[in-house]
Amino acid sequence: MFTSPGSIAFTVYNLDIHWYGIIMSLAIIAGLIVIFLIRNKYFKDIKQDSIFDLSFDIIVFGIIGARLYYVIMDYSYFLRHPFEIPAIWNGGLSIQGAILGGIIAGLLYAKKYNINFLRYADLFSFGLVTGQIIGRWGNFFNSEAFGLPSSLPWKLFIQYQFRPVEYKNYEYFHPAFLYESILNLLILILLIFLLSGKNDIKNGTIFFLYIILYSLVRLLVETIRTDSVLNIGCFHIAHIASFAFLAAGIIGLYFVYKKN
Repeated sequence: MFTSPGSIAFTVYNLDIHWYGIIMSLAIIAGLIVIFLIRNKYFKDIKQDSIFDLSFDIIVFGIIGARLYYVIMDYSYFLRHPFEIPAIWNGGLSIQGAILGGIIAGLLYAKKYNINFLRYADLFSFGLVTGQIIGRWGNFFNSEAFGLPSSLPWKLFIQYQFRPVEYKNYEYFHPAFLYESILNLLILILLIFLLSGKNDIKNGTIFFLYIILYSLVRLLVETIRTDSVLNIGCFHIAHIASFAFLAAGIIGLYFVYKKN
């Protein structure tokens, strides 16, 4: 059993420094480090300067996409509280929105500089999944992204004010963020194993495989999540988005290998 220590790490001159921001910064740094490590061994044809340039675009577009996605999905709340839209330190960044934002940034960069989008997408997939592994821990400090009530030894204590209305009488929940972090680590290991075992794989294989695997992970974890911001019928919006990503990944792999 474990408990979140709270969302604020420390205070400097009456300015609260949030754990969420610290974790997100560490996730970005770790992602960049992994990208350069993978590049130096398997993607030596990609220039380091282009990685720096594209990374900046992806980070900016990714954060904007992640926040816009979340705001749109919970538009009724943000219409009543518009000044909270930029308050990303309180949480509310969607990884699916970040992926879409990053893809847009990559496509624009590839068109501008006439580079192979899928080649770069393969490389940046390693950084993205690394960032997800670490970034999910931001949910821990914000007491969010947890699952259904649980009595397992690794159960997570959630304070009363953060519990969903229907589970106010429960104290312990599944640490869904932890499950996703661990599964993302397995994805990273698998992608590295695939890359190291066969160096002649086609461009786009790593990227589309990452999309497929993460979509499956998200579909699995969403079955126990309690904090979906929007439901359509009996499906969480994250379920629908994950099915869409999964289909896109499968179609992408098909065209890479069947249509060359």
